Amino acid sequence: MARREMTRLSHRGAAIFCCALLISSCRVDHERTEDRRYGLGHVATPAQIAARDDDVAPSGEGLPAGHGSVPEGQTLFASKCATCHGEMGEGKPPAYPALVGRDPRAEQFAFGDDPTIKRTIGDYWPYATTVFDYVRRAMPQNAPGSLTNDEVYAITAYLLAANRVISGSATLDSASLVAVKMPAVSHFVKDDRQGARQVK
Repeated sequence: MARREMTRLSHRGAAIFCCALLISSCRVDHERTEDRRYGLGHVATPAQIAARDDDVAPSGEGLPAGHGSVPEGQTLFASKCATCHGEMGEGKPPAYPALVGRDPRAEQFAFGDDPTIKRTIGDYWPYATTVFDYVRRAMPQNAPGSLTNDEVYAITAYLLAANRVISGSATLDSASLVAVKMPAVSHFVKDDRQGARQVK
């Protein structure tokens, strides 16, 4: 009985020793990892952060100063956008979907039932500010972020006019863009569910 107890104690002692050794080894590896320096990158400056912090909310928060007209936007679209999106914004499937077009079937917002209905700006997008936000950050594809704020306002104006959302003689700025009501906005509802993160 004593011998069994001694064996059990010795096994227990060996297990404790192994755990201590493993913890010590992990600590050393962690310290070594923390000490490594690769000489890459640097802490972002406030100016660099501000340059990337350029999203625009549906409320218009984040819209910059500037303005642009539909005729100006039409000229810019032809020179900077039509190569990919088509001369009239009709798209070039499958890579570039249509931006312009108002399908009568979209009045019932039947996109889930009929996948042939194109989800264009005029048919599907709920907020005009989203057009500005996306164009400014992501377009043109070969030089995203290269457009001035005035150019983005102008292209946004042209796309909204081409979708018969605003008049063809309109000029947009931050105030008038926020005031634009998109045809599809009533089909979108706020997600107000309560609960854990996974519910969202």
